[in-house]
Amino acid sequence: MQQITDLIGDELQQVERGLIDTLSSKVSLINKVSGYIIESGGKRFRPLMYLLVARCCKYGGEHNIPLACVFEYIHTATLLHDDVIDQAVTRRGNSSANSVWGDRASMLVGDFLFSKAFSMLVEIGNLRTMQVISDATTKVAEGETLQTARGNDPELTEEEYITIIANKTASLLEAACQVGAIMGESSPARENSFKEYGLNIGIAFQMADDTLDYVSEDQKFGKAICKDLQEKKITLPLIHTLREASSKDRDEILAFLQGDSLNTEDVERITLLIKEYQGVPYANARARDYINASFANLNDIEPSPAKDALFATANYVVERKW
Repeated sequence: MQQITDLIGDELQQVERGLIDTLSSKVSLINKVSGYIIESGGKRFRPLMYLLVARCCKYGGEHNIPLACVFEYIHTATLLHDDVIDQAVTRRGNSSANSVWGDRASMLVGDFLFSKAFSMLVEIGNLRTMQVISDATTKVAEGETLQTARGNDPELTEEEYITIIANKTASLLEAACQVGAIMGESSPARENSFKEYGLNIGIAFQMADDTLDYVSEDQKFGKAICKDLQEKKITLPLIHTLREASSKDRDEILAFLQGDSLNTEDVERITLLIKEYQGVPYANARARDYINASFANLNDIEPSPAKDALFATANYVVERKW
């Protein structure tokens, strides 16, 4: 990622300052909770994607940093809500906000961050940008709801899984790239290329993230390993395993998933079967398919350091270890 830091490092530092400087409320609890999660780190992947596409499209105007902050505020709001839904106890290697301040405070501060983001969009005053981001947040909510309804269903298909992650994760990355192109006054065809690039990157990002749940290290990953499995979330490595397993092994996995809870031995046995049926390599290969599609999305974009950085970012998505 050094290539990216060298290119837009100054802008990313401005984003960090902007996230703190523009985040203020008369309610001290809002400042505490929002400051806690924003200052706890994170990849700033959505602001990064927006900034790279904006640079590709030669935009660097006064709204550049505020828009990057908007994407991070919305993402942070979804994390606060997500941790309440999942009853998570860790986030980014620290105690989750809901485990420190409780569910109600986390949900309400998440709502505040959504409101703050759209207040900033009103100040920016670009109607198309507002429409794209509004559509994206609607998709995020739909994806979260669909995951709540179907995410623990062992009959979930790969196509249904992709629909969930395309909405829940990829839609905001898709919007970040599209908005970068809009601010650079790109042609409709060029705007769509960046939009599709963001969508493919987002799907690959979540697929890769779901494999890390099985293979990463707790401290680097920032959350408990096999947490998805312990919560009986059906992600791509498990979908592939259930599809390819023998009837005996499939029935064994289903018996575990249909029980009241999974103990350590249950998790270890399912993980062993996922390894036996190549669930993680399959998911990584599918993530690479979407990365290759993202490369194709950039075929007609003229060469530039920013375009090279977009290629590097795509490779990072599937090569990262946390």
